[in-house]
Amino acid sequence: MPAAALRIRPATVADVPAIRAFIRGLAEYERLLERCVVTEDDLREHCFGPQPRCEVLIADVDGTAAGFALFFHGFSTFDGRPTLWLEDLFVVPERRGRGVGSALIARVAATAVARRCSRFEWSVLDWNAPAIGFYRGLGARLLDEWTICRLEGDPLRALAARAT
Repeated sequence: MPAAALRIRPATVADVPAIRAFIRGLAEYERLLERCVVTEDDLREHCFGPQPRCEVLIADVDGTAAGFALFFHGFSTFDGRPTLWLEDLFVVPERRGRGVGSALIARVAATAVARRCSRFEWSVLDWNAPAIGFYRGLGARLLDEWTICRLEGDPLRALAARAT
């Protein structure tokens, strides 16, 4: 795709409807649409409110939003440096295979390097062979020795209730 046709830019609050649509598109692709309850108000508050919890990049192709990357900082105690976590990367199906996803993830990687992050990480569903191939093609290493742990819903509230 010609460089002039593709532009990666920081999202603005005006992009909230598109961001929500991308998130729903990703949830549908990942077969998790029933779990996707994000609202535009959630995105306005947590992406653009007084204490933003994440950052979003938008990929515009010929002036139309074609994909997004949502990421946030963590911290490595072992390295003593910040890390960057890519929560979501999504490109609309009709724009896939044209370098949009590569451009988005490269921009997030450049952000990690510019901010002196010790690493840039994300997760991928084990059945998503196209994404796994894409990530390996970028040079990513899949970490078999780590398992993601998650608390949500009632178990999260039950544990929180034990706090003193």
